[in-house]
Amino acid sequence: MTFNEIMNSPLLYGLVGLGIAYIILFCLITLKKAYKHALELGITKEKLKLVITSSAIYSVVPSISIVIGLFSLASVLGVPWSWFRLSVVGSVTYELMAADMVATGTGYESVAALNAAGDASVVGTVMFVMSICIMGGLIAILLFGKRIQMGLTKARSKHGELGALITGVLSLAIIEAFLPMQLMKGKVHLAVVFTSCIIVLIHLQIIKRFKCLWLRNFVMANTLLLGMASSLVWIKILG
Repeated sequence: MTFNEIMNSPLLYGLVGLGIAYIILFCLITLKKAYKHALELGITKEKLKLVITSSAIYSVVPSISIVIGLFSLASVLGVPWSWFRLSVVGSVTYELMAADMVATGTGYESVAALNAAGDASVVGTVMFVMSICIMGGLIAILLFGKRIQMGLTKARSKHGELGALITGVLSLAIIEAFLPMQLMKGKVHLAVVFTSCIIVLIHLQIIKRFKCLWLRNFVMANTLLLGMASSLVWIKILG
């Protein structure tokens, strides 16, 4: 079997089905309990309907980034495994990075090159690394989560706005740890990063000048869409 055949096997499609069933069941149970508890607190059905409608609307566009991430991951790892990972387990940033590290570690230029080669011998390694390495965060939370949370709460209460800023910067720093690796991949990657930064700055200026606070919910999704679109332009320009 080739790489693509394994990644799109019936077994993995079965896992996708289980993942979808789990998510739907979890959402329905949570929604029912939350709705019932809200009524017990005295919130009217009209207000609850408004909250549900507005939440649904403002969740659609931001979730586009996740859908695009699913397509990106599925193009190299197949639909079943990608859907299972993103809907139940991990995040697209980690998943693609882990798969790419396996590909480069086994001698391929990238995970896309691995997919093009159709090397089925690396499939197990990709799945193993993606599954095992993400457990590091879960174990760390179990061992040190309470201590970290208490420390952050203390920093917020002790330093006020500065403490909130520090914790926010810490979260961004964790995400941006992947940035240097992307910048070193070539001129196209570098151009897309700077284009995305400009797009974010434009959004922030629009929000600030026109008081469009609702636009903050769409910054990530819009930046991802426009950033990916710019990559097509930069590939033609820079090769």
